[in-house]
Order: sequence, then structure tokens, then C-alpha cells
Amino acid sequence: MAQPTIKDVAKLAGVSISTVSRVMNDSKPVSPEARRKVLDAINKLDFKPNELARSLVMKKSNLIGVIVEDIGIEYMAQLIRGVEEIGHLYKYDIILSSTYGDDNALENAIEFLSTKQVEGIVVISENISAEVLVKLRDNKTPFILLDKFHDFKKLNTVKIDYLNEQYKLIEYLNSLGHENIAYVTKKDHDYLSDIKIEGYKKFMEKKNLEPIIIEARGNSSDDGYNIGEEVISQAKSKNLSAISFINDQVAVGFIAYCYDNGIKVPDDFSVVGFGDSEISRVYRPKLTTVSIPNYDIGAICIRALIKRIRGEEDILENNWILDAQLISRDSTKSR
Repeated sequence: MAQPTIKDVAKLAGVSISTVSRVMNDSKPVSPEARRKVLDAINKLDFKPNELARSLVMKKSNLIGVIVEDIGIEYMAQLIRGVEEIGHLYKYDIILSSTYGDDNALENAIEFLSTKQVEGIVVISENISAEVLVKLRDNKTPFILLDKFHDFKKLNTVKIDYLNEQYKLIEYLNSLGHENIAYVTKKDHDYLSDIKIEGYKKFMEKKNLEPIIIEARGNSSDDGYNIGEEVISQAKSKNLSAISFINDQVAVGFIAYCYDNGIKVPDDFSVVGFGDSEISRVYRPKLTTVSIPNYDIGAICIRALIKRIRGEEDILENNWILDAQLISRDSTKSR
């Protein structure tokens, strides 16, 4: 049988289509008797309104589009969870689209979400171009960008202060008695890697300690393993006692190299990562690191976006900076 329509409801209730619409949308006064007849007809017919058509009329779909680079990236999945769970509290559903770092796919996702009448868009990316940002603005749909690898001066977002968090991590190592501390970054610099280097240098220079920066080829565990020989060479020549890595993956790769070469962590060197990814908690020794509140970032982001959609107070007139948490585990010890 065909799905019942609003016309069928009106016919069964003995009222006009406009009366049915008023009852459903609670837009204008309707007599109690007419309301009762309409609701009875809706129940008898098991009528379900066409939400897309309804959104076109009401200009309200209660849909948020989320464009994500890759849901397989651990921290992105945590961001999405925060967006989705808090979105549901505000009665918004999520339409998710993945781009896998392709600008064309990102542009297509923006167009696709527009056809679905989304009321706002969250973009979670690591590599967004200026051209795509222009397209987002031209689209006229409210949006928020979560991209920790770039610093767009005119786009306020939710994030942590990476410079300060890296500074505090090196400060923690120093509090354990470490002075000769190296920092391992990646060869291809970006905003995030540079700002963390700045945090490292800031503490070392404050204490009149020599900054020692080593560049890995990339930011994977394989890169951490492959840089192991160079790090150990520097450790011997500079009398290093602690090494801070750009992220948990590179740190764990280095620890694996140490294990294969009879070097003990933390007895020979204290090692710290950054990010508190799952690998930092399951690898041995468990990794001292910085935990980023990705769920909270997503949750605050969606609250800010919904306030913009509703024309309420903008809570992102400036960047919203959250505190990270230093997690002390087994890969560090006092000298």
C-alpha cells in the first residue's frame, strides 16, 4: 500500500490540509475538536510526514553536516563522537561525509550537504585549502572548522594551546631532574609542528639549556623506529637523559628500536609522546604523554554551531582554548 499523505489525513479528519499542517507544526491556533480529529487520523493512518519536504517549508531540517578527512584517524573519531552526542541533545541529527584528504571530495561534500538542507557544517580536516574555505563561506551555511594543523586568523575554533602544553611537558621532564632533553619533530614542518617546537624551545631557553632538535622523516611509528640510530648517537654525544617526541606513534616507534637494541626505557632514557592515543596506553612501557580532550572539543564545537544557527550569543567570538592533561606513565622516571 502507498504511504498515506497529508491529503489522506485531512480527508479522514474532515478538515482542510492547512488545518492538518497547523496541528503538525503547532504554528497557528486550532480548535481542540479539530486538533483531536487530526491527531486521531494521524494515528489511524500511521502517517509520517516527509521530513525533507517539511524542512523546505519550515526552513529547518535539524540536520548538521560533518565533513571528516578520515573517520579511521583516532582523534577524529573522538571529535565526531562529541559532535554527535551533544548534537542529539539539541535534537539535531548528523550526516557524515569522508573526504580522505581530497579537495574535490571536500567540495563535493559541501554541495551534497547543501542538497540535504543541513543547517550547519562541521569540517574536521588536517589539510584544507584556501580555495575550499572560500567555497564554504560562499555556501552561506554556518560552519566551524576543526583543523589543528593550520592557524586561520579570521576563523575562531575550539582547540588546546599546543605551545603551552608542550612547554609544560618539558617542564615536567625537568622537574624529574632532566636537563639534557631532545625534541624529535618531523622533517616537513607545518603550523602544529612549529608551534610545539616553539613551546619546547621556550622552556629550554628559559632554563638556559641547549635545545636539541632532531627531525624524523614523518610522524609514524616506523619513522620513530628509523630515527632511533640518530637519536641514540645524539644521546651519547649530548649526554641526553630524556627525549620528547612530536606524537605518541613516533615515541613508541623509538621505544621499539630501543628494545631491539638492548636500550632500556626509562632506565637509560625517559621518553614522552603527545596525544594520548590508544597505542600509548597498551604499549610497554606505557607512555607518558599529553591527553587532548577531543570529545570536549567536538562537544563545544557543536554547541557553538547550533547557537549560530539559532541566532543566539556566539560563544566563539575568540578561540575557545581547553586545557590538556599530562598523563604520567612508565616511560619516564626521575634521574
